Amino acid sequence: MATPSPDVFEKLATFYLGRHYDLGEKKLLDDLLLYDAKDLCTHAMCVGMTGSGKTGLCLSLLEEAAIDGIPAICIDPKGDLANLMLAFPEMRPEDFKPWLEAGEASRKGMSLDEFAESTASKWKQGLADWGQTPERVARFKESVDVAIYTPGSTNGLPLTVLKSFDAPPTEVLDNADAMRERVTGAASGLLTLLGMEADPLLSREHILISSILDHCWRDGRNVSIGDLIGLINSPPITRVGVLDLDSFMSPSDRGKLAMTLNNLLASPAFSTWLEGESLSVKNLLHTPEGKPKLSIISIAHLSEQERMFFVTILLNEVVSWMRTQSGTSSLRAMLYMDEVAGYFPPVRNPPSKPPMLTLLKQARAFGLGVTLATQNPVDLDYKGLSNIGTWFLGRLQTERDKARVLEGLEGASAQSGKPFDRGEMERLLASLGSRVFLMNNVHDDGPTVFQTRWAMSFLAGPLARHQISELMAERKAAIEKNASKNKESVAKSAATPTRPVMPQGIDEAFLAPSRFVRGEGKRVYRAAMYAEGTMHFVRSSADVDTWVDISRLMRCGKKVPSDTWESSEALDPDAEQLSKPEDGFAFTKLPDALRSASKVKALQKQFKDYLYRHHPMELYKSVALKEYAPPNLNETEARLHFQQAAREERDTQTEKLRLKYLKKMKSLEGKIRTAEDRVAREEGQYDSAKMSTMLSFGASLLGAFLGNKVASRTNVSKMSTAARGASRAAQQRGDVKRAEEAVEQLRLDMDDLNARLEAEIEDLSSEFNIENLELEITVIPCRKGDLKISDPLVLWTPWLIDEHGEATPLF
Repeated sequence: MATPSPDVFEKLATFYLGRHYDLGEKKLLDDLLLYDAKDLCTHAMCVGMTGSGKTGLCLSLLEEAAIDGIPAICIDPKGDLANLMLAFPEMRPEDFKPWLEAGEASRKGMSLDEFAESTASKWKQGLADWGQTPERVARFKESVDVAIYTPGSTNGLPLTVLKSFDAPPTEVLDNADAMRERVTGAASGLLTLLGMEADPLLSREHILISSILDHCWRDGRNVSIGDLIGLINSPPITRVGVLDLDSFMSPSDRGKLAMTLNNLLASPAFSTWLEGESLSVKNLLHTPEGKPKLSIISIAHLSEQERMFFVTILLNEVVSWMRTQSGTSSLRAMLYMDEVAGYFPPVRNPPSKPPMLTLLKQARAFGLGVTLATQNPVDLDYKGLSNIGTWFLGRLQTERDKARVLEGLEGASAQSGKPFDRGEMERLLASLGSRVFLMNNVHDDGPTVFQTRWAMSFLAGPLARHQISELMAERKAAIEKNASKNKESVAKSAATPTRPVMPQGIDEAFLAPSRFVRGEGKRVYRAAMYAEGTMHFVRSSADVDTWVDISRLMRCGKKVPSDTWESSEALDPDAEQLSKPEDGFAFTKLPDALRSASKVKALQKQFKDYLYRHHPMELYKSVALKEYAPPNLNETEARLHFQQAAREERDTQTEKLRLKYLKKMKSLEGKIRTAEDRVAREEGQYDSAKMSTMLSFGASLLGAFLGNKVASRTNVSKMSTAARGASRAAQQRGDVKRAEEAVEQLRLDMDDLNARLEAEIEDLSSEFNIENLELEITVIPCRKGDLKISDPLVLWTPWLIDEHGEATPLF
């Protein structure tokens, strides 16, 4: 069996998953299984018992997506997905050694070094047998940024849920169903974390929290978990349904709920939930530079309640992000969840189920492919899973498992309008072995049996906490180094409990803390200058006529910086400004330049000039696509926009090409069938003529052998007839040869047609190469006469000063 060439499977928008497999012969075939990335928009389900090869297949799917520039968020309840960081292009034994167990080496009668050498050799050979070179492994590592997040733990990169109850985007607020799902999911997830099985229709706690969140979000107000404690004690609502608030839930009962939530927030065990990067789907999918990410969110260390809480929050965030995206038929991103059983059960309705069902029903329209995996198929809601278009089915453990899977397949087929042969599917499922899968794809004509390719990542099994910590040690050190740059050294005596008096006519506000910082220290407010402006940009040739709001924060410290607004920074648009200072904060002195109203107003006038000079609109145009990116996108965002547009255009043009060639190929196939029929007919005539001639010659020779004069004259006639028959047979043999040549020529024409199709697809791939899109920049100044700025404002920013005088911003 030939080793596949990378030229065959290394194509954009095509995932190389394995080879076709003959179940009857138990034989691997030469034909490769190439999965169309676009098919993943209708989602996928992978089912298989332990040892079926499910993990290898799913990791291969994620590897292929990474090579194609598709980012993914991967929820990992077991720890297997961290293996995606164990890809070793050089295949050295020392690469594998840290991830091998001494006990397993001992059982094999080897030292750990010998076992590492054997494993490296096995992996290198395994990849080579499937046509995968070390260069391909290196390409996978370079194509994507792999990171392991551990919410509620610092083993990997921590994720904070401090802002998990921020107001959703406008697209959710304006959609009644989406808003209801978001509110219900947030309340259910939080109460699950508190250990409460709360029915959304019956639980007073659930209804109260839902009502508070709904009220605040519709007012555009973000709600942190800390805010929620105060809002439960003093809700911003006076009635729940037809009852007044106190009749619905007494102040005493509200106080108990607030106390339970406060105990959770005050618990040292919960402090790690408040550390690290804010949960942001955008940041989980791409780096700040726009590089696609494989974000592995490991939740193996969490309790069941904590897992449900986090998965619910994450799925709701994904739903909100999805609704802000433009529609597309091309794959934009993946959401993968391993061991989904328990989060999408057939009977119960845990808080994770509604957002998952929303994703399965609606995500395809936004290019988000959801891929789920489980080894417990009986614990899934197959009515919900009928929205899934591709099923990867491995070896199953029980007849009950098979029956449940067949039920799901039947539902998916009915949804897509495809015929379903239950008996044939049952027969195929019963014959599967290790690493052999049955793929049922609604976009194909029928099911396909294949063996999975060798995974590029080393399958070391579930990784322990200390191993995840080792993998992410370098990344965490870099983050801590960057965080230390934000710290400033201040005098210990710089802060005072006394709140400075503002100059007459100058307003002030207080920035709410939005970051958690580990350690003790003094909390202080430091003065900063805050300004807002509105700019108008017009350029008819680019179809631009838009207004842009901009806000800038100028940190002042002891004095206003010499370059004033040029050293300012953008403020997080979700940052909350308070009218009163929070308790427990001291104040630094007001800088001299902010003690005079005239000086403050002078700074404000400088802000208008700064905006005009330093904030023109940069509009990006793709040379290949001949179109502009939407206004207000930076270069990274513009590239991501064009990359998706390039995928869509590439897929559209590829589909047109295939349809164009399909017509020609069908015509050729008809000619080939006709020519093959002619060959069969000519061969039949030739065989008949040859047999007739042989009989004539035989009879003539027999007559000549027996001999008499009459017979001799007759034999001469028969010999002449036989000779003419031989001539006709020779002629018909020539007809057979010509017919065979015609068939061969038609097959060559078909090969040529295939080659031309592949060449044109390759040209399209080069034309729309998302890695090297050339961008032109058009700079548009704002209209000076339309430029407006807000009244001056001193904004007090929260900081934490430790015992050494080091100050860390809490925003």
